[in-house]
Amino acid sequence: MNAKTHHRNFSEYGCRIIQLTVQEIAQLGFIGFPRYPDYLHASPVCANFSQAHTAKAGKGIEMADDMTAAIAVAEAIRQLQPQVFTLENVPRYQNSQSFSIILDALEQEGYLVTYSVVSMDKFGLPQARRRLVLIASRGFRIALPSGTTPCGWYEAIAHLIPTMSNSQLLPKQRQAVEKFLAANEPTPLLLERVGGRNGMKYKPGHLPCNTILRSHFTDHKGCNRSKFADIWLPDGTVKSLSIEGAAKLQGFPDWYEFPNETATAGSIIGYSVPPSFAAQLFTHIQKQLSGAFL
Repeated sequence: MNAKTHHRNFSEYGCRIIQLTVQEIAQLGFIGFPRYPDYLHASPVCANFSQAHTAKAGKGIEMADDMTAAIAVAEAIRQLQPQVFTLENVPRYQNSQSFSIILDALEQEGYLVTYSVVSMDKFGLPQARRRLVLIASRGFRIALPSGTTPCGWYEAIAHLIPTMSNSQLLPKQRQAVEKFLAANEPTPLLLERVGGRNGMKYKPGHLPCNTILRSHFTDHKGCNRSKFADIWLPDGTVKSLSIEGAAKLQGFPDWYEFPNETATAGSIIGYSVPPSFAAQLFTHIQKQLSGAFL
């Protein structure tokens, strides 16, 4: 379904979709892939390195699949020889053997590498999503973009709220609102419907929202959640955050079409590199390249 959605949104631009793992593509020798492309991007599967996964007992261990994926990415770098290679992953990935495999390949092939953990809210995304971002290029080092003015979640989706379905707060959500109002002036609040171990998570409107995860959109059986977050307004109105609103908070453009299934749409949103950040990243790289070759 993810591949079909991608095809529906990008086929008119000539985008080609290959439904194989990076390991399978490497075994085939990257047949059909252009040599010396301008860009090669990798976002290896990050489940075993994510904060949510490592919080579970017995989870968070680097697996063989993680390292074989990294080996395949390293082989793609060696064979395809991109002008620029970029990588995005969760912060803990930088401490993994998998990341070391990719770094070693870049060093052996003569790339100059810059990487750091960045917060997406520093790039205008209304979400406090932290990600490891790497840029590697030959000939000169490309710095990470500097970012833009932060944006609160309410400003980003205020125009969508009237169209969202009415909702009712769960008991823990009501308690969170009451606790907030006891010490603060009324302001829009975004409240998750699934509370963490540290209590119900909520965010006032002037702040970026918490990281949007795929797990927000599915229950423990992997089925669609009918509701995954609520918005409380100072006049007492409660709205259910829509897929459209979640997509906006993740930096998707208004024209992007999502499937009707909440779980599938949530997977696309939760697993994605925020599109607005990706646009800033590649625009920044292109400007650096243009300046270097003038």
